Amino acid sequence: MSKVLIIGAGGVGRVVAYKCAQHPEVFSEIMLASRTISKCYEIALDVVRDTGHKNFKCAQVDAENVPELVELIRSFGPEMVIHVALPYQDLTIMDACLETGVHYLDTANYEPKDVAKFEYSWQWAYQGRFKEKGLTAILGCGFDPGVTGVFTARAAKHHFDEIHYLDIVDCNGGDHGKAFATNFNPEINIREITQNGRYWENGEWVETKPFEIHKPLNYPNIGARESYVLYHEELESLVKNYPSIKRARFWMTFGEEYLTHLRVIQNIGMSRIDPVNYNGQEIIPLQFLKAVLPDPGELGDNYTGETSIGCRIKGIKDGKEQTYYIWNNCSHQAAFDETGAQGVSYTTGVPAMTGAMMLLQGHWSGAGVFNVEEFNPDPFLDKLGPHGLSWEEKFDIDLEL
Repeated sequence: MSKVLIIGAGGVGRVVAYKCAQHPEVFSEIMLASRTISKCYEIALDVVRDTGHKNFKCAQVDAENVPELVELIRSFGPEMVIHVALPYQDLTIMDACLETGVHYLDTANYEPKDVAKFEYSWQWAYQGRFKEKGLTAILGCGFDPGVTGVFTARAAKHHFDEIHYLDIVDCNGGDHGKAFATNFNPEINIREITQNGRYWENGEWVETKPFEIHKPLNYPNIGARESYVLYHEELESLVKNYPSIKRARFWMTFGEEYLTHLRVIQNIGMSRIDPVNYNGQEIIPLQFLKAVLPDPGELGDNYTGETSIGCRIKGIKDGKEQTYYIWNNCSHQAAFDETGAQGVSYTTGVPAMTGAMMLLQGHWSGAGVFNVEEFNPDPFLDKLGPHGLSWEEKFDIDLEL
């Protein structure tokens, strides 16, 4: 049994708190911390009521303040920190974990506030420090990144001698009834999808304009949805860890109404991340926009439909070409009924808890900084379905790509 500190009280933090509390045999004491402690209390009341967990605490912390983090970690004494706040805070929380001697897990790679740039170099640079301390840092243990890396690891371990083509396909086939809303933090979401895209081909990155490459793809239980090539951080680690990959791409679906709103937001300057002067104060337009958009953590009620996320892979097995598709579909309504959060938060939070369980139970181990595909995929996937995210796989199919 272990103590765990969860940092972040948004939709994903809610799911992680629920899922950890469902397993008191592993997570014997839980603390949920955020800059806004009232959010922690709100989640705690629901979690304790629904799960009956006996040792659930709340705390206030500024995740960008290392001394505050260190003080909180030392006072609570967790074995690990599950970081599901903002990716801006990855490095400060990693610093605090190193200073206090606890393990670390997150769901998204670090990015600086002033540049929409997504890469693992900042966190990979911590390899020596975590190794020297004998600590484990698990990077990108959500769904994508996260489960998509574990799916790829399963394919490589059991079904392919060489992976040549990898397409990660992410469809939200749900309807929340809002004119415009993002399914996770609006600031991070809009930064992510408005930057130039890129994909890996023949040993180099190929850059594209936002939404330049697109086509309809079919998703289980959902059907055909227009899908767009974006850059996503797991591509960077996957092509590094599986050098046989000739091409790797990430596809995500967007509705036309969403894209229309996004174009307006960009055209009027509301997606800017540089400061502007307003009434004598500096504000960041995108941060202001975040404040007026719907809270992703409150989209779950009456959210219909499903998400469908998976990996479509082509490669060689026993000298023959093979195609393979592995995926999960998640119901927004089922996620909300269980945790009070919508499906996108659920598909991120469940893997984060499962990854933490893997570490605490000794299934995943090692000193240093790791992406999830570097661990054994089997014990993780054995638990993922029972934890709420069942998965399926098919062979020898038309990948459409």
